[in-house]
Amino acid sequence: MTLNELKVGHRAVITAVGGESVLRRRLLDMGLTPKTKVLVRKVAPMGDPIELSIRGYELTIRNEDAAKIEITPIE
Repeated sequence: MTLNELKVGHRAVITAVGGESVLRRRLLDMGLTPKTKVLVRKVAPMGDPIELSIRGYELTIRNEDAAKIEITPIE
């Protein structure tokens, strides 16, 4: 499952970060690293971008970038 598939209010743990080297490095620099817990806070009306709560701060990323982040949902 990827981060863009996670519903609002649900939590997950990041398992892998994909993408080309520049994009992957940018995502990792923003704190989207494996074994990190993430919560989807909001989704824009048209579905893009999505707002995440991660490591104590709010982060907004594009749906296209979120599709490159693999997760495991937390029940």
